[in-house]
Amino acid sequence: MPNIYQYQLKVTLQETHPPIWRRLIVPGNLNFARLHAVLQAAMGWEDSHLHLFKIGDLEIGNPDLDRSSFGAPIAPEKQYTLDRVARGKEARFTYVYDFGDSWEHEIVVETVAVGELEAPRCVAGERACPPEDCGGAPGYADLVDALADRMHERHAELTRWVDDEWSPERFDLAAADRRVAAQRPQPGRPRTAGKPRGRARARV
Repeated sequence: MPNIYQYQLKVTLQETHPPIWRRLIVPGNLNFARLHAVLQAAMGWEDSHLHLFKIGDLEIGNPDLDRSSFGAPIAPEKQYTLDRVARGKEARFTYVYDFGDSWEHEIVVETVAVGELEAPRCVAGERACPPEDCGGAPGYADLVDALADRMHERHAELTRWVDDEWSPERFDLAAADRRVAAQRPQPGRPRTAGKPRGRARARV
């Protein structure tokens, strides 16, 4: 029986200061449609916008996303796995969520080891996911500043706009791990994959 590989991934939301990040452990035979679901669960997004993975010159996503008029066709996300394209320790790629706010997540493969997971896991992280539709990284920075300053002209408005429990520093690891574990592979799906083929050269 072929070895099954598990990947430790560091996911960092770009242009956030201090950085918003998560550490995940996922099986290498996870396809990118399922990886999208895991990332949404780990970060705390609501999956209400389009998304795309960028790995070198390859773009992976929902094939129903028509980019034929301004770019190469999208590679179907259900046909690609980490084992196929991540290719070992220190591979890097990008996950883009919400093309309007343009949230870019850098994903780094920290380790690759032989082992089988019952479910993907979120094992570490810091800081809350930004609210949806807050204007990307610049809008998020403005939001945090306004909430922290009672004298800010938009403090009252934005305090009403976010949930009462939301705080930029609050991250519930146990809740994130439960959401991620719920994305376990469905019965009947393939559970084996070939050996990773060394370090990825693409750095997006």
